Amino acid sequence: MLLSVRRMKWLVLLTLLIWAAVSLAQKPQEAPPVIVMRMEGVIAPPNADYFSRTLRIARERGAQLLVVELDTPGGLMDSMEQIVKDILASDVPVAVYVSPAGAKAGSAGAFITIAAHVAAMAPGTSIGAATPVASSGEDMPRAMERKVVNYAASYIRSLAEQRGRNAEWAELAVREGAAISEKTALEKRVVDLVVSSLPELLAKVDGRTIKMPKGNVVLKTRNAPVERSEMVLRERLLQVLVNPNVLAILGVLALYGLIAEIQNPGAIFPGVVGAISLLLMLYGFSVLPVSWAGIALLVLAVILFVADAFAPSHGLLTLGGAISMLLGLLMLFESPDPALRVSWVVAATLTGLTSVFFVAIVAAGIRAQRARRVTGMESMRGAVAVARTDIAPRGKIFYDGTYWNAVTAGDSIKAGERVIIERMEGLTAIVRKEERTS
Repeated sequence: MLLSVRRMKWLVLLTLLIWAAVSLAQKPQEAPPVIVMRMEGVIAPPNADYFSRTLRIARERGAQLLVVELDTPGGLMDSMEQIVKDILASDVPVAVYVSPAGAKAGSAGAFITIAAHVAAMAPGTSIGAATPVASSGEDMPRAMERKVVNYAASYIRSLAEQRGRNAEWAELAVREGAAISEKTALEKRVVDLVVSSLPELLAKVDGRTIKMPKGNVVLKTRNAPVERSEMVLRERLLQVLVNPNVLAILGVLALYGLIAEIQNPGAIFPGVVGAISLLLMLYGFSVLPVSWAGIALLVLAVILFVADAFAPSHGLLTLGGAISMLLGLLMLFESPDPALRVSWVVAATLTGLTSVFFVAIVAAGIRAQRARRVTGMESMRGAVAVARTDIAPRGKIFYDGTYWNAVTAGDSIKAGERVIIERMEGLTAIVRKEERTS
C-alpha cells in the first residue's frame, strides 16, 4: 500500500513536469524589440551622436531592427560619413524611413538612406540633390570642386552597389543634383518600399532576410514591441544651435547685449547675455558652412550703425547699415536648400529691429546736439539765491556754495531774504526780491 502511494506521487509529479514543459514549448516567445528614432533638421554632430547612442542602445537591448524616421535637407559630410560608417559596421539591421508626407532625404540624407539595410519612403516624400557644397558655403575652385564631386559620386555609388540599389541614379544625384519622388524612387530601385506608416513598414519587412557582417538575419517585426529613443537635452540644445535662423537671432542678441553693457558699465546682465549669445553663435558657425562675404557684410553693417550713432548723418549711414545687414544675413549660410539659409522673414525682421534701435540712438544724439547748452554764469539767470547782507543797493548773496557781489534792481533787500538772479554783469549779480505767494 505504501509503495503504491509513492508511485502515485511520482506519477503526479512526472505529469506536472510534462505539462509544464509542453506549456512552455507552446507559449510564444516575445520577439526582440524594434528601436525607433527620429532624425530631422540639418545633419550635424548632434544628429551623428544621437544615432551612435541609439545604435548602442539597440545593441544592448538585443533589438532586431533600428528604424530611423528621416526628414533632412542635408548637412555636413563629416557627420553623414560618421552615420554611414556606423550603419555599415552595425550588427543591428538599420531601416531608414523618409517620413512623414512632405519630408525629404536631401543631400546627406540621400547617402544615409541608400546606405541603410532597408530603405523606405512615405507617400509625398522626395530624395536626392546630393551635390556637395564647399564648407565655406561659397563656390569652390573648379579643381577642388571636381575632386570633391568625384569623391562623393564614388562614395554614394559604392553604397548603392553594396545594397543592390540603383548606382547610376545615385551618382546622378551627386553629379547633377537629381531629385525624385517616392514613386520614381521605388520604380528606379533607389528604395525598397513605399509605406504609409511605421506599422505598415514593420509588417512589410516581416520575414525579410538581411545580410549582415556576421551572417544573415531574418526579421520578425510584425508583432514586435516598438521602443522609441529620443534625443537627450544636450543633443536637443546643440541641434537647435545648428539652425541658421537661431544663429542669426543669437548674433543680434549678442550685438544688443554688448552695446548695452558698453553704454551702461557694470549693468552685468546685458553683457552676460551678449557674451553667452556670442559663444553659442560661434559654436554654430563652427558646424555650419559659413560665407566670409556674409560675415564681412555684417561687420560692415555694425560699423555703419555705430558710426551714425557717433557722427549722425541724418540716417544715411543707418540706411547703408540696414542694407548691408540684410544682405549679410541672407548670404551668411549659402546653400542650394532654403532650410540651410537664414529665411527672408527672419532677416528682414532682425534688420528692421536693429535699424529702429540705432535710429533711436541717432535721434537722441541729434536732439542732444540741438539742445541749448547753458553753462557757467549764464546758467545762474533765473536762479534763486539768499542775501547774506543787506542789499541797498549793493551787498552779498550766497549761491551754489559761493558768495557773489549783488546789486538790487528794485527795492532794498534785507539779509536772509531770498532773491532771484535776473542777470550777471561781469561777476556782479543783478537781483530782485523773490515775490511771496499767499
